[in-house]
Amino acid sequence: MTANENRSFTGRVAFVTGGASGIGRATALAFARAGASVVVADISEQGAQETARLIEDLGGRAFAVRCDVTSADDVRAALDRTIEVFGRLDAAFNNAGVEQAPMATADIPEAEWDRVIAVNLRGVFLCMKYEIPLMLKQGGGAIVNTSSGAGIKGFRDGAAYVAAKHGVVGLTRSAALDYVSQNIRINAVCPGITSTPMIERIIGGDDAMRAQFVAQEPSGRMARPEEIANAVVWLCSDAASFVVGHALVVDGGQTV
Repeated sequence: MTANENRSFTGRVAFVTGGASGIGRATALAFARAGASVVVADISEQGAQETARLIEDLGGRAFAVRCDVTSADDVRAALDRTIEVFGRLDAAFNNAGVEQAPMATADIPEAEWDRVIAVNLRGVFLCMKYEIPLMLKQGGGAIVNTSSGAGIKGFRDGAAYVAAKHGVVGLTRSAALDYVSQNIRINAVCPGITSTPMIERIIGGDDAMRAQFVAQEPSGRMARPEEIANAVVWLCSDAASFVVGHALVVDGGQTV
């Protein structure tokens, strides 16, 4: 069952980081189609506003907020605004992320390492740190964190990204055990190669590189962002009520 067919989020509120494009935008729209009111958070205020407008065009409720997930002040302010506008927080998709410039481990500048870890791992931690107390106050909720196929195996020339995404899986598992008895379910999603602006930046219009990426997928194609979004919405739904601390791989067989 897709989010289009499932209205189980009616009356619930979802918070999505990295919601200006790609998997984040697709998931924000999927939550809205499932009946949720959606907060679209992104460092790109214009992109977040466009996602919110698309949700409103569907007849849903949404608002956009600028949020740098590496800033505790930004994260707190975005979540405070969520409660101010919608009164609660039922689901959170901590998805904001950045790619790493490809290079061998010893060649990675410290600044590049810090940047990738700050967004992809610290950002997930900060979001959970301030989402969880809100969910505890209302008696529960569900959180999904974006890891990657790079969260379950290594990839050449990607040590910072791989380290961050492995970290997300470990963080998810530990946090899940901390809060499952208090009715908060925490899981991760591990997308494969997905057709998003991030992958397009990496490919840079190079057809040979695009073919190399597609060749990694036994399915013979990249994922559509909507395919990842459906998995996220399912993990946050009552249909996944006994799924806790899981890193759900959605990668067309890439890491099998």
